[in-house]
Amino acid sequence: MAEIAESGGGGHGKGKKRAKKGSTRVDMTPMVDLAFLLLTFFVLTSTFSKPKVMSLVYPAKVEDQTDVDSPEINNAITFLLSEDKVFYYAGQYYPKSSPGPKGPTELKEVNFGPGEDGIRQLLAEGNKSVLMGKKELQKKLDNKQIQDSVYVNMLTDLKKKKEALKVLIKTDDKATCKNFIDLIDELKIAEIGVVAPVEIMASELDLLKEKLKNK
Repeated sequence: MAEIAESGGGGHGKGKKRAKKGSTRVDMTPMVDLAFLLLTFFVLTSTFSKPKVMSLVYPAKVEDQTDVDSPEINNAITFLLSEDKVFYYAGQYYPKSSPGPKGPTELKEVNFGPGEDGIRQLLAEGNKSVLMGKKELQKKLDNKQIQDSVYVNMLTDLKKKKEALKVLIKTDDKATCKNFIDLIDELKIAEIGVVAPVEIMASELDLLKEKLKNK
């Protein structure tokens, strides 16, 4: 039992005698119990910070993949990274050997700036349906109409819808890690739900080298 004991002393003066003080005893046990109860309460009611991560979708590896047999892609953007450059094309890829209705695919350069030719603006336009849906869900969350868990689940469902933008990321052996990380950050801001780093095709690599050569 914790306690503080103060011993009394009746000192003897030379002329006067002082009354002997009684010992003071303070029991600290209730205070210690209260401290442990408060500590337990705060531990049980505290919310631990969760790591902020972005899930990446890795498609199954296809053996003997050819440019002509590449799967059809709807509402998707493919980014090609090389050195400190970032290029992209929208929709299905068509090589020169098998051009599509509008001819072979052409690469467009994009940057990480906030302007009209920046990645953020590009992703915002392509993923407009998800971003608008997120605003509506945020209003309901702010007005206490839905719980946090419901908000997260409904936002995840929005990202999985057919009209939601999908992103493929392809790099050559000269691509920088910084550009890759910056791109992932922009995808997170744009609420892109499906992100797939995939291997670059031979014709895409040739197209990328040709684009870099003409820069």
